[in-house]
Amino acid sequence: MTADAARFLADLHELRRIGAFKTGVHRPTYSPQDMESREWLMRKMAEVGLEPEMDGVGNVIGRHKGPGPHLLAGSHIESQNEAGWLDGALGVMGALALARAGLPVDVIAFADEEGHFDAGFLGSRSAIGDISEEEIADARNRTDGTPLPEALKAAGLAGRPRMLLDPARYKGYFEMHIEQGTTLESAGERVGVVTGIVAIWQFRLVFEGRQDHAGGTTMAERRDAGLSAVRLLAEIDREFPRVCGPRSVWTTGRITLDPGAPSIIPGRAEVLFQFRDVSVEVLERMEACLRRLAQESDRREKCPVRVEAISKAVPALCDPTMMDALSAAAEAKAPGQWRRMPSGAGHDAQVVAQIMPAAMLFTPSIGGISHHWAEDTKEEDLALGIEVLADGAARYLAVG
Repeated sequence: MTADAARFLADLHELRRIGAFKTGVHRPTYSPQDMESREWLMRKMAEVGLEPEMDGVGNVIGRHKGPGPHLLAGSHIESQNEAGWLDGALGVMGALALARAGLPVDVIAFADEEGHFDAGFLGSRSAIGDISEEEIADARNRTDGTPLPEALKAAGLAGRPRMLLDPARYKGYFEMHIEQGTTLESAGERVGVVTGIVAIWQFRLVFEGRQDHAGGTTMAERRDAGLSAVRLLAEIDREFPRVCGPRSVWTTGRITLDPGAPSIIPGRAEVLFQFRDVSVEVLERMEACLRRLAQESDRREKCPVRVEAISKAVPALCDPTMMDALSAAAEAKAPGQWRRMPSGAGHDAQVVAQIMPAAMLFTPSIGGISHHWAEDTKEEDLALGIEVLADGAARYLAVG
C-alpha cells in the first residue's frame, strides 16, 4: 500500500494558509479560522469519496462508504494561539491520505484537543460518550472565560447532535503526529513508533492572603499570597525528583496575582500546575507529594493554600499488534532509522484507546519546537511518515 506523498504535502500546505501566522497558524477552537478549516476539511473528505459530517461540538468525521473492517484515523486541526502548522493537522491530513489511497478509513478531526476550553479533550471525550451536557454547560474558555455553550452558538453548532463512535465498526485507531521533542532528531532517526501516551494531571493551587498597601504594610504584617506561591513552587521543584519517574515532567503554566498591581500586596494567588507520566503509580506518588508539601506550606506560611484537582487523564499503552505493524513498515521504509518510544504529550489517541485499539506514529520535530509558530519538520520526513503510516495500516488490516 502506498500513499500519494505529494498530494498529502499539498493538503498540509493548503490547510496551513487558513489562519496563517508568520510561519505557523492561529486557529483557536471555534474561532472563524477554526470553523473555516473544518468546512474546508469536509469538502476535502467529499472529494476523496467520504461522507462528511460535523457534530454539535465541532467534531468532523468523514465516513468510508464501503465494507469493513474499518480503521479510524485522524487527530485535530485547531491550534494553540499563534502556534505551529503541523500539530494535529499532520494526523488529519495523514488520515485523508490513507482514504485517498483506498484504505477503508473513517477520517476524524476531534474538536479542542488543544484545550482552549477547560473540559479537557472535549471532542474525543464527547465522541466516546465520556462528557455530559452538564460538563459542557459548565466549561469555560481558559483565556477569556467565555462559556462553552456561548462559543458553540457563535460557531453555529448549537442544537446539533453529538456523534458517538461505535467501536464495533473499527479495528483500530491510528494517529500520526510530530514528536514535539528532540529524541528522534538527536539520534538522527526519522520515525517513532509510540509505545504509550502520558497522562496529564492538572491542578489549581489557590493561596489566600490579605490585600494591602505595598508601602504602608511592614514585612512582619504582610500576608503576601504571591510569595507563598513562589515558595511552594520552589519546594515542589526540589522534592519532585525524589518521587518522580525517569520521564516525568512538571510545569507551572500560569501564576495569577490578584489584584495584580505593582503597589498592592496580592491578597490572592492562583497557580495552574500539571505533571505527566505514563505510570499511574508515579502520578499518584507525585500527587501525594504535592499535597504533603501544601500541608507543610500551611504550617509555615501566613497564606493557606487550597489544592484543587482540575483533571486527571488516564495514560494509555498502544496496541501491541498495531505497534508491530507500524514497526515492520518503519523497518521496510527506513531501516535502522526508527525507534519505539513513549509520547511525552497528551493526544486524542489516549481517549480513543478506551474503546478500541490505538497506536501513534511520530515524525521528527526540528529543534523539538512545538506550540510555537516556528514549529517545523523536514518535508522528506513528512513524506516518509505518510508512507510508513499507509504501509503499517495496510499490514494491520491484513492481520487476521
